[in-house]
Amino acid sequence: MKFKKASWWLISLTLILSMFLTACSGNTAEDPKETPGDDGKKEEEASGPQQGGDLIIGSTGAPTIFNPLYSTDSSSSDIEGFIFDSLVSSDTEFNPTLSMAESIDTSEDGLTFTAKLKQGIKWHDGEDFTADDVVFTFSVPKDPDYNGERGSAFEALESVTKIDDYTVVFKLSKKDASFYPVSLSYYILPEHILKDVPVAELGEHEFNTKSPIGTGPFKFVEWKDGEYVKVEAFGDYFKGRPYLDTLTYKIVPDMDAMIAQLQAGDIHFAAGVPGTDIETVKSFPGVKVESGLGLSYTYLGYNQKNDLFKDKKVRQAITHAIDREAIVSSVMNGDGKVAHVPESPLSFAYNDDVKKFEYDVDKAKELLADAGWKDSDGDGILDKDGKKFSFTVKTNQGNKVREDIVVVLQEQLKEVGIEAKPEIVEWSAFIEQISAPNWNYDALVLGWSLSTFPDQYDIFHTSQMEEGLNFVWYSNPEADKLMEEAKQILDQDEYKAAYADIYKMLAEDQPYTFLYYPNVHRVMPANLEGYVFHAKDDFYEISKWWIKN
Repeated sequence: MKFKKASWWLISLTLILSMFLTACSGNTAEDPKETPGDDGKKEEEASGPQQGGDLIIGSTGAPTIFNPLYSTDSSSSDIEGFIFDSLVSSDTEFNPTLSMAESIDTSEDGLTFTAKLKQGIKWHDGEDFTADDVVFTFSVPKDPDYNGERGSAFEALESVTKIDDYTVVFKLSKKDASFYPVSLSYYILPEHILKDVPVAELGEHEFNTKSPIGTGPFKFVEWKDGEYVKVEAFGDYFKGRPYLDTLTYKIVPDMDAMIAQLQAGDIHFAAGVPGTDIETVKSFPGVKVESGLGLSYTYLGYNQKNDLFKDKKVRQAITHAIDREAIVSSVMNGDGKVAHVPESPLSFAYNDDVKKFEYDVDKAKELLADAGWKDSDGDGILDKDGKKFSFTVKTNQGNKVREDIVVVLQEQLKEVGIEAKPEIVEWSAFIEQISAPNWNYDALVLGWSLSTFPDQYDIFHTSQMEEGLNFVWYSNPEADKLMEEAKQILDQDEYKAAYADIYKMLAEDQPYTFLYYPNVHRVMPANLEGYVFHAKDDFYEISKWWIKN
């Protein structure tokens, strides 16, 4: 759930613990210290960015792996963003921008992309970044032995060829509107380190956990499982050495611990703080809060390998039985908006002109009865063919809102004769349980951090069930066809029109109950400068962040 790509799991999903570092190098929002000068006056503050500082980032979710072709959770993606870099990135308006590419030319037929690479970029071990690294990276997901969940981003890629040390040509077998903004945004891996590793073994290689080497702004230092990941500034970063000296991504058990450590100064930066706690956090000395609508949504997903959820009438009934407005207003203190489609209102393709399954207990009961579910023994739980309508709803430990939601769902679904039992699972174990090849869950509450380019293929296309991100096993041949056709539309207005039809179909089928679009709140030191809000990226241009003394 890339809680990257549709970028697994928000999953909706974002989080972390600390160690011995002093608060932001001791740089909190305090008065500048006096330094005696010739005249005894206060030394003037330096103008412009200042170098130095150790930023401790808190997260309630632990990372699992540092390899962008295999990771699916947001904590891993956060840290990959510190270590690695890509040919293409995005700005705050989600427009693709060049990063390690000097230029990218597209042929008139949309099938050939010629990338000129920037020269002088160094890997963290001092080796030069070249076309060999790009060819290697893009060849991995095309290898028949590749067993990661990111293959869909490269399905249209027919070949990737080195022309010279700084020129690469990508040829597609068919048009793919997401290739430039999404596929070319994948972080690049070092060919000189990994070229001899069999692709079948790459996902388990120690590079991914013990010694990741990238071209990004920070170098990997250490990972103490369950406690923290530490990185340090890379002096030869091609965009300039980061101002901060180190980042420590600290894992904390839950949001209560996060807030307590923010107050104590043991954590300096935290994303995903619930709106219910924001006013409290704002009262802490030396902090500020940046807020906005996130490029994400939270959902209740159904494992359609389970017979309980194969009938869309049942899924529609469950949505009718859930008072999503009440969840947003009471659990979240109004800090969000009810969702009806799997796309953010921030996206150019957003369209919620779809069938809506509003809160209606009587309609829910009617649909369940139509699907053959009745309480034949009078125990208050529906049954069919001798099977009770009882299942477990999993969500991740540490996310207070989701933990509260699964309890609310238990109470609301009880009103229509459904037993939904909450189960709270530690983050990394949760991701492992719900992902291929385990699919060990009945239903779950999770979130998607969405791609900056709207494309539902990875999450809902039938081809992505067994090894991709369609872990709910949703399948609709008509929807498949529409998503395939949309991929080949390069005009933005036409693409949006095509997706209006796709959203109508997904809304009708309810593979998820789309719960809400959340606002995101990021807490940081009051004297942190250089921060720019990005709806998707908590750490947008972090190499430019600096602490003002």
